Amino acid sequence: MVTAAALSLRTARSSGPGGQNVNKVASKVELRVDLAGIEGLPAEARERLRGLAAGRLDAEGRLRIVSQRTRDQRRNLEDARDRVREILARSLVAPRKRRATHPGAASRERRLAAKKRAARLKAARRAPAGED
Repeated sequence: MVTAAALSLRTARSSGPGGQNVNKVASKVELRVDLAGIEGLPAEARERLRGLAAGRLDAEGRLRIVSQRTRDQRRNLEDARDRVREILARSLVAPRKRRATHPGAASRERRLAAKKRAARLKAARRAPAGED
């Protein structure tokens, strides 16, 4: 759960749609979430969250989400919160372990056939023996 203390909000004038409104209303929302202030997040999920948010972290290690999709500040704030929820939800899903497998007989045959085709093609490009 993200506590209110972990959130900080800043608004600014948006560069998006809005006509003359764009010069008067601060509809762009910048939401910052202190990852350390998120409660109830398991350690593994916290590490996954750091990886998912790596490109969006500021110098203090806070997640930075910017939304300016709409002309309305309230809707942009909801959009930013939705995106934070989405990132948190993705961090809670543990990746499936990869099980090592061996190539099947058919795939080995295809690989060898492709190698033979390439070898024949290269051999055809060479000058015949004795014509050097």
